[in-house]
Amino acid sequence: MKLEMICTGEEVLSGQIVDTNAAWVANTMMEIGIEMQHRVTVGDRMEDLIAVFQERSKHSDVIIVNGGLGPTSDDMSALAMAKAKGEELVENVQWREHLEDWFTRNNRVMAKSNLKQAWLPASAIMIDNPVGTACGFRVKLNNAWLFFTPGVPFELKHMITEQFIPFIIEEFGAQQKSALEKLLTIGHGESSLADTLSELNLPEGIELGYRSSMPHIEIKIFARGEKAIRQLPKVTKQVKALLGYAVVAENRPTLAAEIHHRLYQSGLSLSVAESCTGGMITSQLIDFAGSSSYLHHGLVTYSNESKVRVLGVNPQILDDHGAVSIATVEAMAQGVRAILDSDYALATSGIAGPDGGSDDKPVGTVAIALATKHGVYSQMVKLPKRSRQLVRSMSTAIAYDMLRRALLEEAVIVDYPSIPRFAK
Repeated sequence: MKLEMICTGEEVLSGQIVDTNAAWVANTMMEIGIEMQHRVTVGDRMEDLIAVFQERSKHSDVIIVNGGLGPTSDDMSALAMAKAKGEELVENVQWREHLEDWFTRNNRVMAKSNLKQAWLPASAIMIDNPVGTACGFRVKLNNAWLFFTPGVPFELKHMITEQFIPFIIEEFGAQQKSALEKLLTIGHGESSLADTLSELNLPEGIELGYRSSMPHIEIKIFARGEKAIRQLPKVTKQVKALLGYAVVAENRPTLAAEIHHRLYQSGLSLSVAESCTGGMITSQLIDFAGSSSYLHHGLVTYSNESKVRVLGVNPQILDDHGAVSIATVEAMAQGVRAILDSDYALATSGIAGPDGGSDDKPVGTVAIALATKHGVYSQMVKLPKRSRQLVRSMSTAIAYDMLRRALLEEAVIVDYPSIPRFAK
């Protein structure tokens, strides 16, 4: 089966918004063993939409069209599809009644423009959208089924998962069996990972893929076919052995998701005192429902005064060692842990840049500490100084990994590739 995607919208074409929908669709399809073979973005111009529908439908079996199903004048997908096929728009009574009922149930007055969303190409098969006002539809043109989806991300994801994937399985039969393992790494670039893993002799049907999402590189190990699937655990073990401490999570979208899972399941508590990370450690955990069960508090103690008055750091420590030091972050971690007697506490202090560094402590110098009921673990690392955001995100990742390793009862301080540590 040949699969393509057409993304619509001037804001997408001009780069005003990042097309996360296309990335999600391609990744989702790849994970079930179907590779996207072509993708094109087109603006809100009728002649361009008609042309791309007519042209691309000659080359594929299925085309996902995203966007342009709303009630405004620049939502042209339905009309463009009708013109491409040489037919009229016809009101879909079922969807009009759905819209009327939806607005009534939500105590809202439906604008006349919303009725536009019930007008579909005459040959279209309507696709339900229980989470929005824009129905989808599919139309056969030339060689392809064109599957029209809403641009709102959660509506798109629901329609792809609940409607599109079952449709292609029914229409084209089950695809080749596939499986996927994901490893989240830190400290390597893509080229470094590729070089490290080049010595692997991969079995037939197994491929490696890389996705950069700083501060991490995600390695995807694809297995296609039953024989390859049986070999996947062995290959995954080999990859992990080659990468060592660089692997910080398995089959998790983020390291924060890994920490959330382990803390939530363990019943243990965490407090956080952040300086250079500015709340990033805490914020990423709060994104997850249930984080209140383990997260006692997160404090941003950016100034020296706040470190002293809020966390109880001895002023002499700051005078003798400075804010960015092992001694200071150890005192910060112990201080924030003591407030509510948390099981664990993390603390960070560093120089995110672009200014503020010195010969002894250049930009990118970050001290991180983990306090537990049994002692304090700390390190000071030298991070790349490409941007403040990178320094903060890498500091957050290292802090998370220290906590992860403590939860697993492993060595807390380890050497990561390309991240040097200062001697204590």
